[in-house]
Amino acid sequence: MMAEAGNAAEAVSPAFSLCVYCGSRPGNTAEFAATAQAVGNWIGLHGGQLVYGGGHNGLMGIMADAALAAGARVIGVIPKALVEKEWAHTGCTELHIVENMHERKRIMAERADAFLALPGGIGTLEEFFEVWTWRQLGYHNKPIGLLNMGGFYDSLLTFLNSAVKTGFMNEWQMDLMRTGEDAASLIEALVQAAGTASLTGRLDQI
Repeated sequence: MMAEAGNAAEAVSPAFSLCVYCGSRPGNTAEFAATAQAVGNWIGLHGGQLVYGGGHNGLMGIMADAALAAGARVIGVIPKALVEKEWAHTGCTELHIVENMHERKRIMAERADAFLALPGGIGTLEEFFEVWTWRQLGYHNKPIGLLNMGGFYDSLLTFLNSAVKTGFMNEWQMDLMRTGEDAASLIEALVQAAGTASLTGRLDQI
């Protein structure tokens, strides 16, 4: 099921489409919300499109509201089971209500030129790791970024580097994602990389 709202951003094709994974909670400091707002604002001001999980709660809603306010197209994709839990954002340019998480992630990946993970919980991590795994397996060649604001992901990156040192991962796998502490710089790098990456993956096979 897809609901489409009227939006002036529909008349112009977006310069890029960024899929962002982030928390359905706001976190316990104002910096998290400010970063989510800044990401949505950046996408809109640079003529982009936001693809995200379709919720109105937490960082998801803050980012989507900021993107819409800045003139971006916003594509939300949310499973029926989460419509009430995450409060589906009915203000999205397009809101896709799907049957399950697999369909959600497939549509989000298909509509994106690049991927970015902001702070979040296990849902954010699950989506991020899956799209990273898909790139490793060759299902797509789209840029992937991890925003390590305020060292939020320091422990995770330490663990991943230990997996390399102990032989369970290779350096080239780590090189498939970009990390950074500044949202604007990281998004700009992802968008620039998407211009040269192959945007025709094999997501229909997943």
